Amino acid sequence: MLLTAIAMLAFAANSLLCRMALGAGLVDAASFTSVRIISGAVMLGLIVLPRLRSQGRPKVDLRAVAMLFAYMIFFSFAYLSLSAGTGALILFGAVQVTMFVVGLRDGEHFSKSSWAGLALAVAGLVYLVSPGVTAPNPAGALLMAVAGVAWGFYSLFGRMAADPMESTAYNFIYSAPLALAASLVFLKDLHITNTGIALAVASGAVASGLGYFVWYAALRGLTTIRAATVQLSVPVIAAIGGVLLLGEEVNLRLVLASVTTLGGIAIVLRNSQAD
Repeated sequence: MLLTAIAMLAFAANSLLCRMALGAGLVDAASFTSVRIISGAVMLGLIVLPRLRSQGRPKVDLRAVAMLFAYMIFFSFAYLSLSAGTGALILFGAVQVTMFVVGLRDGEHFSKSSWAGLALAVAGLVYLVSPGVTAPNPAGALLMAVAGVAWGFYSLFGRMAADPMESTAYNFIYSAPLALAASLVFLKDLHITNTGIALAVASGAVASGLGYFVWYAALRGLTTIRAATVQLSVPVIAAIGGVLLLGEEVNLRLVLASVTTLGGIAIVLRNSQAD
């Protein structure tokens, strides 16, 4: 539970950093993705380097590498044309569908009260973002849906990781060439600022690199469906972070939506412990 809470905080911090950089046009999407992945690769690579010297290079799950890169690149480009609220609904909707289908296919049990808790959490999230939800840009919506499916599968592959730190490190390291290739493809759109790069480094090295390692470690104690459900807390945490860090206004909608979403997640997790 502690690892899960830390991971959700890291995801929310990542969302805020991405929004600050891309929303303000401080860096182009491809460059943000490249710096984000390379920063995470450097941070985690330095941590696992001693193990590499003593134990040799472990086997890399290329499926996880592909899903990590796909999530990051599609996420960045999607937010160029989507509002934060609309993007959150599409992203976490796609994550939910992906992980729930796989979990139910694998025979995981989900009680009626857990379904009720999930419905309550989703309702709270919809209520939170509904003021800014409009008909989404079709291209942006498709990109974000792909990002959500990719993140869902990345989380699923993480449940099979023997060593969360090494797996996360090599996922980032092997994703770096893909990110650089993407930057070359979109070289004509190159636009960077010192602030944009700093936000990308913070996103990659801390919120993504270390945050994703913690998530891989947390996944060992979560079923597929519970892992999907708990991620609904990220938009709420990000909204609260916007109030605390970006000076956004506290209102009754935020309070009610937070209580509803987090309460629904608590119901699901309580039933998970009961099972």
